[in-house]
Amino acid sequence: MKEWFNHWLDGDLDVMENILDAAEVPDRPREELKEQNRRFRDEVYQRNEAKGALEAGQKGFYALYTVVGIVSCVLLIGVLLFTVANLPEYGHENPRTVEVVRRYIEQGVQETGAVNVVAGMILDYRAFDTLGESHVLFTALICVMILLARDSKNMRTEYEDYFTIREDAYFDISKDSIIRRVGYVILPSIFLFGIYILLNGQISPGGGFSGGAVMGASLIMFAAAFGFGPVDTFLPGQRIRWIAFTALSFYSFAKGYVFFTGANHLENHIPKGTPGAILSGGLILPLDIAVGMVVACTMFGFFSLFKRGSIGSD
Repeated sequence: MKEWFNHWLDGDLDVMENILDAAEVPDRPREELKEQNRRFRDEVYQRNEAKGALEAGQKGFYALYTVVGIVSCVLLIGVLLFTVANLPEYGHENPRTVEVVRRYIEQGVQETGAVNVVAGMILDYRAFDTLGESHVLFTALICVMILLARDSKNMRTEYEDYFTIREDAYFDISKDSIIRRVGYVILPSIFLFGIYILLNGQISPGGGFSGGAVMGASLIMFAAAFGFGPVDTFLPGQRIRWIAFTALSFYSFAKGYVFFTGANHLENHIPKGTPGAILSGGLILPLDIAVGMVVACTMFGFFSLFKRGSIGSD
C-alpha cells in the first residue's frame, strides 16, 4: 500500500484509471482488473529501474570526469613548475632568448626589409603564428554567425518582433542630426587614418591588426550614425565574407610559398625593396593588408550580428 501511494504521489499511477474502467464496464471480471494493475506496476518498476541505471551511469561519468580533471590539472601544474625551475635566475641572461632577440635586432632589416622590427618579427619570422591568429578571428566570426544569424529556424514570433522593432527604433541613433553631422566630418578622417596605419606597418608602428581595428571601428561608427542601409550598398554581407576568405587564402598561399622555399633552401624571388620606403618589406605590406581586411570585416561582422542578426544584406 505504501509503494502504491508513493507511485501515486510521484505521478506514476493514476488512481482513477481502474475506477473509471470499472464504472464503464460493470461486469468486468475482477481477475482482469488485477492483471491490468499488475502489468501497470511492472511497467512502473521497469521504468524506475531504467531511471536508476541512467542515474548510476551519470554518476559514474561525473566521477570519471572529476578524476580526469584533477589529474590533468596536477600534470599541468607539474609541467609549469618544472619549466619555472629550469628558468635562469633573476638577473641572469637566457642564452637562447638573447640569441633570438639579437638576431631580430641585428639582422632584421637585412632579412625582412622592414624598418619596424616588430612587423618583421610578426609577419616574417613568426608569420605562421600570425596566420593562426587570423584564422582564429575568421573562425570566431563563423561561430558567432551560426549562433546569432536569423533564419527560418530561429525566427521569433510576430508578437516578439513587434517589441523588438519598437526597441530598435527607440535606441536607433542614425536619425540624430548631431550624430550624422559629426559623422560627416570625422568618419572619413578615421577611415583614412586606419588605411595609413595599415600601409605603414613595415615602416612605423602599426600594421594589419591595429589598422584593421581602426577601419572596423570606422565602419561600426558609420553604421551607427547613418544606419546599415548605406553600408550594405557598398559592403553587403556576401562581399564581407568573400573579402575575409580571399584575404586568408592569399595569406595562406603566399606564406606557404615562402615556407616551402625556405625549408628547401631555395630563393623565393620576392624583392624586399628599399628599407624605409612604402613598397618595402617583401610580403609584409600585402600580408598587413590581408590581416587588416580580416580584422575589419570581423569587427563589423560582430557588430552587425549582435545588432540585427546578420552580417549584411545578401
